[in-house]
Amino acid sequence: EMQLVESGGDSVQPGGSLTLSCTASGGFTFVGRDMGWYRQASGKECELVSSITRDGITLYSDSMKGRATISQDNAKTTMFLQMNNLQVEDTAVYYCAVASIPLPKCWGQGTPVTVSS
Repeated sequence: EMQLVESGGDSVQPGGSLTLSCTASGGFTFVGRDMGWYRQASGKECELVSSITRDGITLYSDSMKGRATISQDNAKTTMFLQMNNLQVEDTAVYYCAVASIPLPKCWGQGTPVTVSS
């Protein structure tokens, strides 16, 4: 069964850093696919945090620009989101998904990030 599993979320203080991971299984890889990290805060809509195209072109939301780096391993089965200088407003459940297909993005287990002092 094809799956994307997020991990790495944690509780951190403002200014802290986290690296999230998205691991593909069931024979699924990112080869030929545009992938993205999304997040949904309580009571808010799902939003794009960062994406990486099949050609390696990266995109960041305005709120995350300069504070995050999206990357993938050489096997194209694990995707990372390194986030620095985290702020309270970054608190949300983070999800990874295929960006280029019209399916819900903030769906599944996700990994929670809590930023508080």
